[in-house]
Amino acid sequence: MAVSTNNVPTPDQLPVVVIGAGPVGLAAAAHLVERGLEPLVLEAGPSAGTAVRAWAHVRLFSPWAEVTDPAAEKLLAPTGWVRPDGAIYPTGGDWAERYLQPLADVLGDKVRYGITVTGVARAGRDRIVDADRDEQPFTVHVETAYGHEERFTARAVIDASGTWSIPSPMGADGLAALGEKRAADRISYRVPDLKDPAVHARYAGKRTAVIGSGASAFTALAYLADLAKDEPGTHAAWILRRGIGTNTFGGGEADQLPARGALGLRAKEAVEAGHAGAVTGFRTQAVERDGDQLILVAEDGRRLDPVDEVIVLTGFRPDLSFLSEVRLGLDERLQAPTALAPLIDPNVHSCGTVYPHGVNELSHSERGVYLVGMKSYGRAPTFLAMTGYEQVRSITAALAGDQEAAERVELTLPETGVCGGAGLYDDPDAAQSTEGGGCCAAPATLQIGTAASCSAPSPRNSATE
Repeated sequence: MAVSTNNVPTPDQLPVVVIGAGPVGLAAAAHLVERGLEPLVLEAGPSAGTAVRAWAHVRLFSPWAEVTDPAAEKLLAPTGWVRPDGAIYPTGGDWAERYLQPLADVLGDKVRYGITVTGVARAGRDRIVDADRDEQPFTVHVETAYGHEERFTARAVIDASGTWSIPSPMGADGLAALGEKRAADRISYRVPDLKDPAVHARYAGKRTAVIGSGASAFTALAYLADLAKDEPGTHAAWILRRGIGTNTFGGGEADQLPARGALGLRAKEAVEAGHAGAVTGFRTQAVERDGDQLILVAEDGRRLDPVDEVIVLTGFRPDLSFLSEVRLGLDERLQAPTALAPLIDPNVHSCGTVYPHGVNELSHSERGVYLVGMKSYGRAPTFLAMTGYEQVRSITAALAGDQEAAERVELTLPETGVCGGAGLYDDPDAAQSTEGGGCCAAPATLQIGTAASCSAPSPRNSATE
């Protein structure tokens, strides 16, 4: 490759920096290689799929056939790698060890570990400066695991760093509840791995509050219900900010992701069997100490009976701090790219109505910088791995100058079978569409299990709301 006479690389000689060696980041690298472009993957952790390994014990909703990327498979094929049985549902640990790490190994020195990105900017231009902005490469500032600072120059930046590092707090207003930080020793923001002896001991025979209404909460409830069968005294109080309707436990048998539907049904069984009690319309405002236990206090004054532990599973949010010097167009609610946000807004979209998307929906006024994967969804919870693979296929095609391929987005997403967005918890029935059909049945109120005990001058303390 020719080098300019002043030894300064031309833009097409610079790598595309990919932030994060998770599923979508590594897929981006594979597509870049396929397109003849040079990737440089920067991973903060010590191995591929560091965030995935943190939930190694959790099984995916999607089978192997839907969680490997075609370009990555082509890159792996010469090594003798064979995709596992496409009908099998891997755990996070399986995904990392049997696919992500082999893929990173094939990429070799194109992946660097222990590198935390601390800033992205245009060379010589802060976010205010317009002059010749688009002609400047990107500078990517990093800190190594040993505390050294470095800087890379890139023709483009694909941020696939995900949202795992910033779990949402328990406070219903999006901020930490009063006392939440002081009670950190009794609060977890992850699905517990009950096969770990220390974690098992933490929850066995204890009363645990599980806050959240999504798949992670279903998983935690199912795990705790299994524990309760062997450990007397184990019980979960399921804290819901909304009421209970037909969609509370997901799509069930109607879910085109069968594993997710089955998980919702397991959570329902946990409640009906009395291993968990539901408290509805409870928006946590404060956490108080009561000896060795915690008391959750709602905005309406209700107080949950004391619990030993709290598991907060209210979603995640993107870290945008290191992108402060680039010009991003983000939706004010979801913190997702402006053009993408209306397609994924959980206040509106459900039942598989998310439209497949690519470079056009992921572009910003700052040309050459893209948020992909879970991070592209901001605070929306409905991301699927194959969505991310299609995103990076489209983006890398655009970077290679193949606009026709970039705009040819071909992806059929499975219907979730779940109606109702996170913003509709005041009226669970409002999420049921009455126009244009839909995948969900008419709304109904469910009587489930025994409600978790809660005291307050309010009637909103039962599972029948």
